[in-house]
Amino acid sequence: MFRVFDMTLSDKAAAGMTARRGIFSVLVIASFIGLAALMTVTLSPGGYSALDLFILFCFMVTLPWTIIGFWNAVIGLLVMRLARNPIETVCPINPGAGPLTSSTALLSCIRDEDVASLEISLSAMMTHLVRAGEAEHFTFYVLSDTSMDDIALREQQMAARLGERFQGQMEVHYRRRAKNTGYKAGNIEDFCRRWGDRHDFALVLDADSFMSAEAITGLVRRMEANPRVGILQSLVVGLPTESAFARVFQFGMRLGMRSYTMGSAWWQGDCGPYWGHNAILRLKPFTDHCKLPELPGKGPLAGPILSHDQVEAVLMRRAGYEVRVLPLETGSYEVNPPHLLEFIRRDLRWCQGNLQYRRLLGMPGLKAVSRVQLFLAILMFLGSPAWIGFMTAAAILGMVADEMPYRADTGALLFFSVLTMVFAAKLATVADVLARADLRKAFGGPLRVLISVFTEILYAAMLAPVMAVAHTLFMGGLIFGKTIGWGAQARGVSRLPVLLTARKLWPQTLFGLAGLAWLSGQQIGLVWPVIPVALGPLLAIVIAVTTSTRTLGMLALRSTLWCIPEETAPPAELGDLHLPALAKSRVPTTAPKDLVQGDANPAEA
Repeated sequence: MFRVFDMTLSDKAAAGMTARRGIFSVLVIASFIGLAALMTVTLSPGGYSALDLFILFCFMVTLPWTIIGFWNAVIGLLVMRLARNPIETVCPINPGAGPLTSSTALLSCIRDEDVASLEISLSAMMTHLVRAGEAEHFTFYVLSDTSMDDIALREQQMAARLGERFQGQMEVHYRRRAKNTGYKAGNIEDFCRRWGDRHDFALVLDADSFMSAEAITGLVRRMEANPRVGILQSLVVGLPTESAFARVFQFGMRLGMRSYTMGSAWWQGDCGPYWGHNAILRLKPFTDHCKLPELPGKGPLAGPILSHDQVEAVLMRRAGYEVRVLPLETGSYEVNPPHLLEFIRRDLRWCQGNLQYRRLLGMPGLKAVSRVQLFLAILMFLGSPAWIGFMTAAAILGMVADEMPYRADTGALLFFSVLTMVFAAKLATVADVLARADLRKAFGGPLRVLISVFTEILYAAMLAPVMAVAHTLFMGGLIFGKTIGWGAQARGVSRLPVLLTARKLWPQTLFGLAGLAWLSGQQIGLVWPVIPVALGPLLAIVIAVTTSTRTLGMLALRSTLWCIPEETAPPAELGDLHLPALAKSRVPTTAPKDLVQGDANPAEA
């Protein structure tokens, strides 16, 4: 009787998810057709030349991610404002009650990292698990791919100190690979071969990850209570930082993340994302079904898959297990890139890895949603050269046409429609923040929120073409065998050398000069909205250097703008990290600690 009832519930859930995906598909396709038609009308004066058709093609390539982001934001806002329990609405994976019964491996995957900072975060996580009385259910593994012997020695000494400190409470294992075959995915695969059969779950951590005991045990309890879940991914938020670049970036990311993730989880459901860290894996199916293929051939898009996480997610789903995202913003942290050059380098690694997915689109047995996710991951970066092509061709068309080459009325409607869609995720979250007293306090008050949002949107608009130029040049280099690899990441705040920055960003500066030259010949009343497109690249070197300095970081902290809830009400678990940004923050600490749990209906707040 129970089995029949359970199957009926499962069928209803599946039917409901199919309906959600159908609705979302209709919204996206209708929006795509409508915007493409509007662009077609806009380009209609004088007929359609080859340049017009090229502009239309490039525009259509950039549309999918813009439209998907918009509808994710709209749906996410509706869920946040109208659902009685927003989290359960999009992720019905509730935790079990009672003590833990499983064994979980905590995997700290590192390569050439600052060992002192790493030891602080690992020690804090272990301490909090001991205090929570759950340490016996966890084992820590420091999985090193470090290339330098002196750093490896410090790692060994750190692991020994942790093992001695927590002796009898939690085991600590250290393993260094002589060669980092398969990069991070190969590192975890090696763990699965050696120790995977000892544990039920593995919680994957990056070197800059930090999670509270409550967040860790919450993921484990959900996995124990829901045996069909193969991967459960928590939201990851940036730690308070002294970096001006990271401070503004993670404020914008924090705003965009809430509505976007709520909306995407609403229709992705059991085919959710995996971002490679701060997530828990069910080890047996992961070991059996998620081994990555080695891509045949030569060149930068062959060999090991760099962006392993999304591939592992679709393989887990192919095996019949759910992949879910839990859109909670508490207890799960990371350190964002401290300056623009590191941000670009990280993006280029993802770019190379995502472009490898073209070889995987035809993998047998994948769910339809999984194939769409892989395709969109590729399109995420193909949109950059398409955008560059669109802007360049549109500028040329304006210069060579004898008459007005486009309709001003539909062109203005199209521009502001797309602009609204681009920033919809941030605007949707801002609407939710301003509607809730607890969130207004958490982000420093309504005036701070509005000023911070306006300046961050302007900042993001200036950086977008900088990133687009970087992506486009890198993809062009891939054709000739250029590769990015996977080395150590910069995490500390330090001023970028001017000459190094100029050597890296001179193409953006040239793009900005060309844009400025074009703007100077146009009527300001027609082109003022695109001024940031030229100004951002033109000032890329200045922006990169100044936002990397500790001085500007301290000014940003003291301004109390772009603050995040962890500054207004620092969670207790962050106390053991001794973060300088928290000590120096001047934001009034008036927000309640549980401000973003999201378990209650925000409309009632």
